[in-house]
Amino acid sequence: MSAPVSVSPLAPKDYPAMPEIDGVRISTAEAGIKYAGRTDLLAMTFAEGTTVAGVFTRSQCPSAPVEWCRQNLPGGSARMLVVNSGNANAFTGKRGRETTRMTGESAAEAAGCAADEVFLASTGVIGEPLDATRFSHLLKDMVQRGRGDAWLDAARAIMTTDTYPKVATERVALEGTEVTLNGIAKGAGMIAPDMATMLSFLATDAPIGPAALQALLSEAVGPTFNAITVDSDTSTSDTLMLFATGAAARHGAPRIDDPADPRLETFKAALGRVLKSLALQVVRDGEGARKQVEIRVTGATSDQSAKRIALSIANSPLVKTAIAGEDANWGRVVMAVGKAGEPADRDLLSIWFGDLRVAHGGERDASYSEAAASDYMTREEVVIRVDIGLGNGGATVWTCDLTKEYVAINGDYRS
Repeated sequence: MSAPVSVSPLAPKDYPAMPEIDGVRISTAEAGIKYAGRTDLLAMTFAEGTTVAGVFTRSQCPSAPVEWCRQNLPGGSARMLVVNSGNANAFTGKRGRETTRMTGESAAEAAGCAADEVFLASTGVIGEPLDATRFSHLLKDMVQRGRGDAWLDAARAIMTTDTYPKVATERVALEGTEVTLNGIAKGAGMIAPDMATMLSFLATDAPIGPAALQALLSEAVGPTFNAITVDSDTSTSDTLMLFATGAAARHGAPRIDDPADPRLETFKAALGRVLKSLALQVVRDGEGARKQVEIRVTGATSDQSAKRIALSIANSPLVKTAIAGEDANWGRVVMAVGKAGEPADRDLLSIWFGDLRVAHGGERDASYSEAAASDYMTREEVVIRVDIGLGNGGATVWTCDLTKEYVAINGDYRS
């Protein structure tokens, strides 16, 4: 795969200072799995007592690491995470399953834990065997030299066609005690999470039991990672995991096991903010992307219907190429609403580009200005709003434009 030629113009201008999280140690290495001269292996080790939650791809062709994680998740305990980039270890049959077993056992030995406390993720090319001997021998040293301040290094090590690392952090009070939540993500293409090639890993020192942690994560993913799309393709490897070391208990934070406990509200809000930040960073690094696009649908018969309509618009190649060409072609939005298979009435439909209403009552808006609409489309961030006019359902999703660079990157992916 050819390396990205430049950093996305939508990349962050700077990165937040990522604080250490008590009970988390990070190290990276150059294993040479696919890329030369860059890190492609990440190891995170967690203190004893760390709890874990996860959501994974609903693809019917999941990778071997996804199956490994699903097998281990019910135990609720984590001591180590190992992630490689460059090879997804997906559709690799018995050899792929053997690779995950070997990696899991090597990681368990390195961390001094059970294999069912190890979690794995892989991202990259599908269908190519992954040789665990290329990196399993590195894990013991990685555990020994792990440090707490390497979050940006961790984000870089899991990149594939990404042009920049993706990180986010929040600090909130849990019953008067400050807790920290850090997250990293990777993803640029094959992004339409259904729980990209999306991976995201978060860690906190909050003492939250596995059932509560899982409930929080499962709810928070809906309006964040499950509300983005770059190219409508759901990966075989989508993995989002949250680890809680519980170390803040030493400073007075209470352990919380009930997901309905009102004391979790501040943490829940922070989790939503971190996931949204990471999800939008994935959108803004969409392969070849030059614009971030927000699609807001209101007036649908239900929230679910609104989301399906919004995704129909966001995934339309014709809508996305019009945005890339800075063409205010609202007719393509009408098309995408109509094909969504959801209740809609042509004569009740209204469409806005930003604050400009461009269509209303089944026809072009009487005040429509081509010049004003075209000028709006030159912006880096574009908002398209659609009111269906049938009910109270609403949803927001995010996507990016579709450019010639996307075709170039993916036409060249395995070379």
